[in-house]
Amino acid sequence: MLDLSKYQSIGEALRDALDRFSEEVCLIEADREREKERLTYREFKRRALPLARALQEAGFASGDRASIIMTNQSKWLISAYAVFFAGGVLVPLDYKLTSDEQWQLLKHSGSSILITEYPIWRQLSASAGRTAATNIATVLVTEAPVGVDLAGAQRWEEFHSTGEPVFVPRKRSDTASIVYSSGTGGRPKGCMMTHENYLEQCIALTSIYPFWPGVRYLSILPTNHAIDFMVGFFGPFTCGAAVVHLRTLRPEYVREAFPKYKITYVSLVPLVLKNLQKGLQARFDALPPGKRKLFNTLVAINKALTNRQPRPRISRLLLKQVHAAFGGELRTIIVGGAFTEPQTLQFFYNLGIPVANGYGLTEAGTAITVNDLNPFRADTVGKPLPGMEVRIVNPAGDGVGEVAVRSKTVMSGYLNDPELTTETIVDGWLMTGDLGKLDEAGHLILSGRKKNMIVTEEGKNIYPEDIEKAFESLPVKEFCVFAANYIWPKRSMTGERLVLVLHLEPGHQYSDELRRDINARNHRLLNYKRVHGVVLLDEDFPRTASLKIKRTELTARLARLDSATAIQPL
Repeated sequence: MLDLSKYQSIGEALRDALDRFSEEVCLIEADREREKERLTYREFKRRALPLARALQEAGFASGDRASIIMTNQSKWLISAYAVFFAGGVLVPLDYKLTSDEQWQLLKHSGSSILITEYPIWRQLSASAGRTAATNIATVLVTEAPVGVDLAGAQRWEEFHSTGEPVFVPRKRSDTASIVYSSGTGGRPKGCMMTHENYLEQCIALTSIYPFWPGVRYLSILPTNHAIDFMVGFFGPFTCGAAVVHLRTLRPEYVREAFPKYKITYVSLVPLVLKNLQKGLQARFDALPPGKRKLFNTLVAINKALTNRQPRPRISRLLLKQVHAAFGGELRTIIVGGAFTEPQTLQFFYNLGIPVANGYGLTEAGTAITVNDLNPFRADTVGKPLPGMEVRIVNPAGDGVGEVAVRSKTVMSGYLNDPELTTETIVDGWLMTGDLGKLDEAGHLILSGRKKNMIVTEEGKNIYPEDIEKAFESLPVKEFCVFAANYIWPKRSMTGERLVLVLHLEPGHQYSDELRRDINARNHRLLNYKRVHGVVLLDEDFPRTASLKIKRTELTARLARLDSATAIQPL
């Protein structure tokens, strides 16, 4: 791989990688049974540079911002490289957000360029939120049907120019991208990530889980996700590896991709990993009694022989059919974005398929800790990566306190929000809001959250303040949404729930009509954003002079209630 310590920017490192590994395959894009395209690093460069030239001719300059809203495909990475080559700042947005949410983030980010795909642009262009994002000067749309009206946008395929673009250098301290935590509709939290953040994160991760020419990474998580941007783009490309994109994530085509492309690594969120476990377990349980007994014996033997560290050759020999279904060359499943239950990690490790579980925040790059499998520990989220300092702030008698991290991968701050930045980064330490402790071996064990936020098994960050918009104009005096574990702390990283706190108008009761109104609004939300119960409070909410709710004080009042009786299910 490249020696990233010698580089100043993502664009500079990628430029050298495209030349060094010019004949290696870097991208494979498949759509169901058909492989749409296969690009070498040389061909990737030929596709990206005319786009970079056209951006520059359109006035896109150093420090300007360009947003990408797109499903996983080669044009995502080509566009990102063109932005970096031209010295721009990348703003990757989640294509699963609503159009109004996307326009709000486009406005907040200050992007002047939007690159998206036709189905997404159809929804965006019809959204009323478009009128607010006057900062978007140019929209590029991929794969639009011939002759269709693009409502002021241009075709990505036709937006190119001849001649050599000018490479624009950037410094390590410059902002490389602005990454938004998912669902930030109430108070957008745009993490300003520097070039140094990415370079140092890549150095740390590849020191434990290396890539090299011939490695094939299956990209399933969206590329806008911090994990996939690092291990499904920047990491593989700086090492000469190949990334496989599937244009459909239907389970049968994902399964076929492993043996077809001899996948080496794949990243998943805990929910997908757990579903994969359930599917495999069902198949094992369906074996005839004799075969099931033999299989269980082989698993036990593999478990005993790999207790201290993975031994891929032995595992592939003992459990040949299992590994063949995964292509026979899968080294590790990378899981992140949310907490993974230990029994799920142990299940795969017993099959000889290690899961590299870790812990991280968008604000800290990709990962803070990771299990280095030496030895395998299912009960922790691993040790701090090289270059990461982790400490426990204000530990209780059992050693549990708030996890804080300091490293070169920590963001420079939140975009246009110095107050929140000051609250989050204290004396150079990122206050994560998560609770945990370090054991004697230096492994981090997470036990709960300090902040009013939940993280779903899909890796979605849900901020209660964002959910409140769905309940505006409720016929109540006032209301507020909280994470239940924030009010009544539990030592748990799973099973988190949101509750709706209501203060009714004087003389009013919690009627069936009000409950139906709440349920109707609730079901218009995506399932992972829904509240799971109502808490009634018979007193005014504490407020500041500017009439903002004092959430900390309100939490203290609610905590005096018995959660078992206070929460009324919907």
